[in-house]
Amino acid sequence: IHTVLTDNGTHFTDPTGDGWTPDDIKAMRKGNVPFRCHSFEMASADLDIAHRLTKPRHPWTNGQVERMNRTIKDATVKRFHYDDHDQLRRHLTDFIDAYNFGRRLKTLRGLTP
Repeated sequence: IHTVLTDNGTHFTDPTGDGWTPDDIKAMRKGNVPFRCHSFEMASADLDIAHRLTKPRHPWTNGQVERMNRTIKDATVKRFHYDDHDQLRRHLTDFIDAYNFGRRLKTLRGLTP
């Protein structure tokens, strides 16, 4: 996971929108500078995961994310048993590659001039 897309909820970010970037958080922690940030943003910075926010008043973006999560879940953990996390990671990588390269996207069906 390299990027996480969430809404602007208080359980993901500071309600004022004055969050720190992962690089800022790492620099302040390295320099022992006291600061305050949301725990989700701190965990994301520790794991080198970029945290992106959806636009306010755009609920369909969350719906698209939920639909993709359901597609991945149906094709992996609901269909197969995994002995360990590495086996799940390998299958997930294979599924994402097949999904991205094997499925025709709607925008490529001749809708463009």
